[in-house]
Amino acid sequence: MDYVTLNNGIRMPMEGFGVFQIEDAKVCEQAVLDALDAGYRLIDTASAYFNEEAVGAAIRKSGIPREELFITTKLWIQDAGYEKAKKAFQTSLDKLGLEYLDLYLIHQPFNDYYGSWRAMEELYEEGKIRAIGVSNFYPDRLVDLCVNARIIPAVNQVEIHPFFQQDEALKIMKEFGVQPQAWGPLAEGKHGIFTNEILTSIASKYDKTVAQVVLRWNVQRGVVVIPKSTRKERIEENLNIWDFALSDEDMANIAKLDLGHSEIIDHFSPETVKWLNGWKIHE
Repeated sequence: MDYVTLNNGIRMPMEGFGVFQIEDAKVCEQAVLDALDAGYRLIDTASAYFNEEAVGAAIRKSGIPREELFITTKLWIQDAGYEKAKKAFQTSLDKLGLEYLDLYLIHQPFNDYYGSWRAMEELYEEGKIRAIGVSNFYPDRLVDLCVNARIIPAVNQVEIHPFFQQDEALKIMKEFGVQPQAWGPLAEGKHGIFTNEILTSIASKYDKTVAQVVLRWNVQRGVVVIPKSTRKERIEENLNIWDFALSDEDMANIAKLDLGHSEIIDHFSPETVKWLNGWKIHE
């Protein structure tokens, strides 16, 4: 495993395990246990995933010392704002059964995220969070936060995969010292990613799977990845990307696949904004 050093000096694994859409508690707990057993040390969840308790249960059962783990969760739109963010943070901490978080992210750039950020800055300074960051902040929102906040985000978790490569967004993150992290690094299986001719050709060249090639492509660009699976063999396979490197030619060929937009979600659509703001995770 390779690590990246965040802008506050904290080391973060370059590959982690995501649990989005694993709402069944038993399935989620077993998947996280399998991931930890395979060697993952970064686990990424969120209050809106409804599985923080399952993640916490797996962490306790694993027996792995807390200091060896890097645990991330996220603040949902409904809980945005200074007071609500502090309450939501404690709720997530209690569900996870932890004394601190390694990374806490604002999940979406909507509602009073400036109030949330002030609360997170204080929690960070109190030592309850080792690093704070954001998710789904496109360049305009990210720059606005960076130039106005006391503490610049350590991480921005956004959609990044061969069909949506986010080159301009990555340049902005680099300018402000924000570490990019990819959600949906396998494009959620969409757009025929696993049968794409360019990707399958490169995969056969290295005797690797398309998933391994795609994950390797992202980490070679300096992007942290958090693939998800509930199948033990896939969980192990996705971690097996550290014994090869893609050539410049391979990287250039993958660059040709960029569509320049997401085919998973459009954060700029008013309908998307209304939908996300209407998604309630508690009463």
